[in-house]
Amino acid sequence: MAQAGYRALDALMFDAEAGAPEDVPLLAAKAASRMGLAEATIYLADVQQDRLVPLPGAQPEPPALPIDGTLAGWCYRTSSVQTTEAEPTGLRVWIPMLDGVERVGVLGLRGDRLDAPRLRFCRSLATLLTMIVLTKGSHSDNYTRLQRSAPMRLSAELLWAFLPPRTLNARDVLCTAALEPAYEMGGDSFDHALVGSRMHATVLDAMGHDLRAGLTSAVALAGGRNARRSGLGLGELAESVDEILAAEFPTRYCTGVFVQLDLPTGELEWVNCGHPVPLLIRGLRLVPGAFDRAPELPLGFGALTGQRRAVHRLSLRPGDRVLLYTDGVTDARSSSGERFGLKNFTEFIIRATAAGEPAYETLRRLIHALLAHHDDRLTDDATIVLFEWRPERGAQTS
Repeated sequence: MAQAGYRALDALMFDAEAGAPEDVPLLAAKAASRMGLAEATIYLADVQQDRLVPLPGAQPEPPALPIDGTLAGWCYRTSSVQTTEAEPTGLRVWIPMLDGVERVGVLGLRGDRLDAPRLRFCRSLATLLTMIVLTKGSHSDNYTRLQRSAPMRLSAELLWAFLPPRTLNARDVLCTAALEPAYEMGGDSFDHALVGSRMHATVLDAMGHDLRAGLTSAVALAGGRNARRSGLGLGELAESVDEILAAEFPTRYCTGVFVQLDLPTGELEWVNCGHPVPLLIRGLRLVPGAFDRAPELPLGFGALTGQRRAVHRLSLRPGDRVLLYTDGVTDARSSSGERFGLKNFTEFIIRATAAGEPAYETLRRLIHALLAHHDDRLTDDATIVLFEWRPERGAQTS
């Protein structure tokens, strides 16, 4: 059985090298059939992480599946293998498709039986197909078009091209992000990256909700990355972005928070440029005023004052969660005018933490709750970045 599985995976790798993106579903089914599995369907999560969309190829073509309320969706939400009885006979198994730190979709398989060797093969097949899908998708729009259910504004197209994967996962930290409206973003963006033993994270909110807002945010994001990759400290990084925006967009500005976490020690540094104050959740409680400091001007204005950006410091404790967000989160209003508010925002996170829910799934549900509060139509961008310092816990699957 093991040798048959190795041969099936080896043949899949060989065939996929020259195959087109649209060939992948058939190649997946062929590999599965070599192990006695009757069906193999690849489902990718859509842009808003609301539905699982099948790659075309199976006949008849299966429908898209909601992430909430289905077994396939539960597989995606929990990154866990799920099995159930199949119709008319046999078993159906759902395997999460993971890019190590990012949930990509799920692989649906059906067979007469599922023993340990077949399950190991199914896991390996899902891993290999994830890599193939990501590789083929990097130079094709086939998968991207399937993952969209509405036209995307140019400003949103621009920002999505600059954004990193939603989830960063390392030995001592997990950082994850969510943002809406996915198809109509104007000026919000985020970034996170590992540099040696430090994690950097950024949230930006450019003035306006048009293409120039998107350009301002994208340039600020690129300026921050350029400064970080050039080895500049956090204060110098913010000042560099200040100068770029003042020179290139003199009539625009951008609020933002830049943070840097030392992973071995939990020492956190941050610069706040006219942005909503970050929040600290410790032991299932919001720590009032943890990040309160003297306010500073937004990015683009700091260069005009000649003053240095203040770098603030705070020592985290194991298990601490830090929230960076834009004002579109707390200011979102229902049809009756009720604000979503800071209390709802933080209590949602605390309840999910108490229930043991992974941070990335918490943010997916939270951003959907925010949309529902606003009747699925946000009038301002809403972006959240949540990171947890968890020394010596090791990496977890997202």
